[in-house]
Amino acid sequence: MSRIGKKPISIPDNVKISYKDRFLTVQGEKGKMSRTIHPFIDLNINQDVLLVVMEKKDRINNAMQGLTRSLVFNMINGVSKGFERILQINGIGYRAEISGNSIVFNIGYSNPVTFSIPEGITATIDRNTIIKLAGIDKELLGQTAASIRRLRPPEPYKGKGIKFAEEFIQRKAGKTGTK
Repeated sequence: MSRIGKKPISIPDNVKISYKDRFLTVQGEKGKMSRTIHPFIDLNINQDVLLVVMEKKDRINNAMQGLTRSLVFNMINGVSKGFERILQINGIGYRAEISGNSIVFNIGYSNPVTFSIPEGITATIDRNTIIKLAGIDKELLGQTAASIRRLRPPEPYKGKGIKFAEEFIQRKAGKTGTK
């Protein structure tokens, strides 16, 4: 039984939802998002509550109900509040700067690394080492943040690299000399 899929989703006043022919469109003050809904899942939209229901009960439909509920909930939150992800750059001489629609990283390679920001994501940089990504699509935002982190993942000895702000890097002890 999908416990998450059974939870009703409350619809804020500033969000408009339209559902027709398995195509859901959510529009709010931050933007507009659309998604097709799985054929075994249906949506019941009342005045201020949305329910995700299965057409028949089996294991796959149960999983799809929970997934669909989470995706729709993230769409509603995205167009009403938006999402934000913060990354930190650690290391001597490591920095980033915005150049047009891309971010240029100096992260210890011989040449600067250029990362183009996808459409729908906005980036700001504070103090050359803190990157703030914002957008309405949680899936695209997470993928963008993971792609930036993959440019130079943090290493466990000195902690140099790009990491998420809430991430903790477990440090290892270095080599010790013996006599």
